[in-house]
Amino acid sequence: MTGYDPLIIFGIIVALALNFINGLTDAAQGVATVVATRALSPAKAVFLTGICNMAGPFIFTTAVAATIGTAIVHPAMYTPETIILAMLVSTSIVFCGTRIGLPLSSSHALIGGLVGSSIAAFGFSAIIYPAWTTLGQVAGWSILGALIGAVTVAGLTVALHGDFRLGLIVGAVCGAALAIPILMVFGVLQVTGLLAVVIFIFISPVLGAVTAFLFDVLVSQLFKRSRQNRMKRIFSPLQIAASLFQATGHGANDGMHAVGAITALLVSAGILSAFDVPTWVILLSAIAIGLGTCFGGWKVIEQMAKGITKIRPYQGFCAATSGSTTLAFVTLHGIPVSSNNVISGSIVGVGVTRGKNAVDWKVVREMMSAWVITIPLAALCAFIAYLLCATAYSVLL
Repeated sequence: MTGYDPLIIFGIIVALALNFINGLTDAAQGVATVVATRALSPAKAVFLTGICNMAGPFIFTTAVAATIGTAIVHPAMYTPETIILAMLVSTSIVFCGTRIGLPLSSSHALIGGLVGSSIAAFGFSAIIYPAWTTLGQVAGWSILGALIGAVTVAGLTVALHGDFRLGLIVGAVCGAALAIPILMVFGVLQVTGLLAVVIFIFISPVLGAVTAFLFDVLVSQLFKRSRQNRMKRIFSPLQIAASLFQATGHGANDGMHAVGAITALLVSAGILSAFDVPTWVILLSAIAIGLGTCFGGWKVIEQMAKGITKIRPYQGFCAATSGSTTLAFVTLHGIPVSSNNVISGSIVGVGVTRGKNAVDWKVVREMMSAWVITIPLAALCAFIAYLLCATAYSVLL
């Protein structure tokens, strides 16, 4: 990096700090289930997931980095100042959330920060908005999915003499959430950029929950005659493997934040002529997120591993497998998501198999509130911060 402007070097350091704090915060999503079921000690779990987080960016695609660098804000309207300010704001928000044990999404914080600082600098035209046809398709398919889901689940609920109203609501929510990713898999619908980020705030935890719930039911039926000790011997190593794969997916998704930000920074400064990710950027970002994971976010781990619901080893395997599958899907489609959203949804999914009262819904509501407010909060803070900095700069001149 010889000859780089001090501002650019500072920006790279801030981006790496963001990845470090991301690993510090999201250590929880990789180790929550294995810690909760005592398949691994917290120290071993954090160390192993740290290594997997480092490996993730080299195993998966860099599509998430490209989304952050080219699909949220018009690349021509990125400046080193707006990018660095967005990273400073998002790092501060995520760090404060970690200190109080609230799992804020660094993905959403960074995206909110980029949106807020860019609007402050260039107005609303800086943002890449989805086409009206895409919005119409998403709305139409979601409504259709909600209707199909409501009818299907409500019918099953009636057949099983359950709560019809609850079945209707759950079916509608799950149907609406699952319709979009299913259509994306079959190539019927293309959802990218800011729209994908926003709707997957709601879709990714539901997708994780439904997958984990169905997987849990299947495993329970297959091993219903097995003793708990035998199931523990079988599923403890499987759970560890699934959690490590999940951590790899986390590194490939969340680990791309700094990669996208640094590459966009280099393009905006004229150091790179196009958005081509340098290998050294991936390497430094992977090291940063791996080190952050090794230090761990113990307050968040405590909340996710024990606060949502109590789980058994086979349920930990189901939750980790479902979470890692969901992460792999969104990563391959270049969608930045909160890994905590995904694994929290998966933990809820396995918890619900023992009844709705097995889940501490107060903890879930607190997490959901944090997920919803992160992007608007980061955008507002970055918007205000940019205006304050611009005003101070003009006064000093």
